[in-house]
Amino acid sequence: MRNKFPNGMDASQMKLYLDEMADRYNKPDFIALDPISIPHRFSEVRDIEVSAFLTATIAWGRRDLIIRSADKLMELMDNEPFNFITRASEKELATLDCFVHRTFNAVDAVSFIRCLRNIYEHNRSIEDVVVGELRNGQGMHSAIMKLRGEFFAIPHPARTERHLSDVSKGSAGKKLNMFFRWMARKDDTGVDFGIWKKINPAELFIPLDIHAGNTARHLGLLERRQNDWKAVEELTMVLREFDTTDPVRYDFALFGAGVNGENLK
Repeated sequence: MRNKFPNGMDASQMKLYLDEMADRYNKPDFIALDPISIPHRFSEVRDIEVSAFLTATIAWGRRDLIIRSADKLMELMDNEPFNFITRASEKELATLDCFVHRTFNAVDAVSFIRCLRNIYEHNRSIEDVVVGELRNGQGMHSAIMKLRGEFFAIPHPARTERHLSDVSKGSAGKKLNMFFRWMARKDDTGVDFGIWKKINPAELFIPLDIHAGNTARHLGLLERRQNDWKAVEELTMVLREFDTTDPVRYDFALFGAGVNGENLK
C-alpha cells in the first residue's frame, strides 16, 4: 500500500474516504435504479439465483435499458425463472423468439436456459460449481473458468460463448464478478443477497467496468490502463488492504461515484 495517493491523502484517509462513499451508495435506494432490482422481485432462493445470473449476463449499456430487457425476459419466463429453465417445453422456449438485448438475442437466451438446465440437473446451485474449485485450493479465477467450462459442457451455438466472460483469455469478468457479489455478499443494508453461504466474501473480486476503473485510476488505486483481469487483480489486492473481509463493498464507492459523475477528491 502506498503511503500517499495523487490527491494527497494517506492510506488511512483514503480508507475513510472510500468507506464514506461505499456507505453513501450501499443503501436500499440503490436497488431501484440498478439491475439488482430484478432478482429483488423474487423470494425463492433459486428464482433469485437464476434471475440474477440472467440479469447480470445482459448487464451492459444503460441501466434503465438493462432493467427493461431483464424485466421482459422474466415476463417471458412467466416470472418463474427457475421453474422455466428446468421445465419449459420446446413450445414454451419458442416464446423467447422475440427477445433481444443488444447482441444477446433469442438464440442466446434459449442456449443459456439449456445450459442452466444442465447445471441444475447436476447441482443444487451455481454456487456448488464454483465452491468445488475453491475447496480444492484454487482461487476465484480458476473457479470462474470452472463455471464457464461446466456451463458450456453441452452443445451450444458458438456465438453464445461471447456472452459469458472467458477470464482465461484476460477478460475482466465484470458480469460474473458482479453476480458473485450479489450472491455471496451480505450486510445490513439489504442490497446484496448473501444467499451463497459456502463462499467467503473475502475471496471475491471487484466487478471492474469503465466507471469503476476510471474512478479507481483517478484516485490512484489502479495503475493498469486496460480493464482486464490483471487490472481486476491489481485493484482487488489494493481494496483488500482497506477491508480484508469484504473488499468488494468498495464496488459501491467506485461504480456509484463514477456512474453519478461525482466530483472526486
